Amino acid sequence: MQTQPTPATRLDLGYDKHLMLFSGRANPELAAKIADKLNVDLGGVTLKTFSNGEVYCRYEESIRGADVFIVQPICANPKSGLTANDALMELMFMIDAAVGASAHRVIAVAPWFGYSRQDKKSAPREPISARVVARMLESVGADRVLTMDLHAGQIQGFFSVPVDHMTALFMLTQYFGDLNLQDLVVVAPDAGRVKLNKKFASKIGAELAILDKERPAQQVAEIGYVIGDVKGKTAVIVDDMIDTAGTLAAAGQTVLDAGATRVYAAATHPILSGNAFQNLAASKFEQIVVTDTIPLREGAPDNIRVLSCAELLTDSVRRIFTDDSVSEVFGGENQLF
Repeated sequence: MQTQPTPATRLDLGYDKHLMLFSGRANPELAAKIADKLNVDLGGVTLKTFSNGEVYCRYEESIRGADVFIVQPICANPKSGLTANDALMELMFMIDAAVGASAHRVIAVAPWFGYSRQDKKSAPREPISARVVARMLESVGADRVLTMDLHAGQIQGFFSVPVDHMTALFMLTQYFGDLNLQDLVVVAPDAGRVKLNKKFASKIGAELAILDKERPAQQVAEIGYVIGDVKGKTAVIVDDMIDTAGTLAAAGQTVLDAGATRVYAAATHPILSGNAFQNLAASKFEQIVVTDTIPLREGAPDNIRVLSCAELLTDSVRRIFTDDSVSEVFGGENQLF
């Protein structure tokens, strides 16, 4: 009878180094899944927020000489009382503490890269906030960054350290392939998502349509009309994230008004802030399929389906640790911009 090896804090694979995995408070559930698949225990770390709002961290064991992986999407977590800014500061402090404790390498595992929508100047005197975050992570000592489905490809260029870019495309296309839906059409929510949606459509054997969308202000979008044929078909609207879901709900209604018989949505990152739950609950989406890069707060509507990206991230962590190719996970098809 074969027995499973006993979990350990350190994973040794015959190398002259060892792997240690730690979690911030942004998404400890995802970190626990990765640890389980790696067959390691999450490392001990004290994390707290003082009454004045300052964040504190301290590793509870030696990490000298280890490859330290810190799982911390830059997002809010209502369960732990963390805001997105708290998560960013906590990640930076954990990196700095690991560097100061003589870790061999420090890898920030940030499946959701916060501030990624602020990747360029849209008006005079604005910051390029995504670049600022990249510089912050580098300045405190991150050796690599592991992330998923960046909002824009140029964010990788904000870093001088390696960025390993994962994608949930294949998870999502596999899910919709298993549903065996007929007469499918994939609908890009705007022109910027056409390349992603074209790839998605080719993977599931569907046609492609595009929504005409304009943004008069931040977090405000106006849906115009559908470019392409959706009449009598099952539509799948694919995006990289869902925030307030007001635009997504309007997009779904526009597609139905254009003659689609059913409508689904798919996205990697379920930010779901503000009135997102109400907007999705009132929408006519049969399913909204997302991943667990960001934890869902309580009260999610019944039409949301969550797929775990833990297996994908676990494979990537292993490959980074053993210095194997990460792009081989996707056959080089992880640059979807």
